[in-house]
Parts: sequence; structure tokens; C-alpha cells
Amino acid sequence: MAGQVVVHREISAPAERVWSMISDVTRMGEFSPENVGARWLGGATGPAPGARFRGTNRRGWRRWSTRCVVIDADAPRRFAFRVTAGGLAVAEWHYDLEPTDTGCRVTETFVDRRGWLVRTAGRLLTGVDDREAHNRAGMQQTLAALAAAAPQASGPK
Repeated sequence: MAGQVVVHREISAPAERVWSMISDVTRMGEFSPENVGARWLGGATGPAPGARFRGTNRRGWRRWSTRCVVIDADAPRRFAFRVTAGGLAVAEWHYDLEPTDTGCRVTETFVDRRGWLVRTAGRLLTGVDDREAHNRAGMQQTLAALAAAAPQASGPK
């Protein structure tokens, strides 16, 4: 059974603004402690189901990239994508947004889809033994950075 990590955060900005920040994968490196950015592939220019992008990550001196495909882009409620490396399943990431009286509540979910081979190779490549604990801490940092940036960001009010 796949492991899963779920983190929630209240953000004092409209869901539309936060969704546009999350779904702009080229900006994720501004918020994530592990991801340093992404670029759209195959002519894609933004979030839409089936759009592909390459994510670039780093942890200390270690660097790696993954291939991703958007599986849900329902503005301003949900953004989700599937991650592979070398054609093998790695994970799914889901961002669900709910409007609140003061902005929105963001739920970030990591679903581990790695098999034995990818899990073993991933430990060597990334230096992370406990991916779920590592991702929980990173997800909390990511949502905190989004919460700090979103109220000042330009975008839908």
C-alpha cells in the first residue's frame, strides 16, 4: 500500500491567487525547500490535464530531475500531478484549496507510488531514508512560504 502524507495550512489570500501560484510549476522553487523549479515540456505553457513538465530538485550537493504530468487542473480548487523517474512511478502530488472567510485552506498531499527499485535508488540519489517524514517537513515549509508570499502577490483578489 502506498504511503501518504497530508499537510494543511490556512492562507490569508483568495483561493484563486494561491491556486495560480501553486499551479505555476516554474515558481515552485520559490516555495519548496527541495524543488528548485520546473519547466513545461512539449509545448505546454501552463496547467492543464495532460501537460508535462520536468521538475528539478536538490538536497545539499545532490541534484535530480523528474518527469511530471498534470492529472488535475481545476482552478481554483485543485492542482495535481504524477511524477516519474526513468519511466517508473514515483509519486502523486495534490493541492486542494477551499475558500474560507479569511482566504483559503490548502491541503497538500503526497502519495508515494515508488516500488522497491525506485525506493532503493531514491535513497542513494537523494540521501533521504524516511521519505514520508522528510516530505512532511518540506510540505510544511512549502505551505508556510506560500502563506507568507500569497497576501503580497499580485493576482485575483
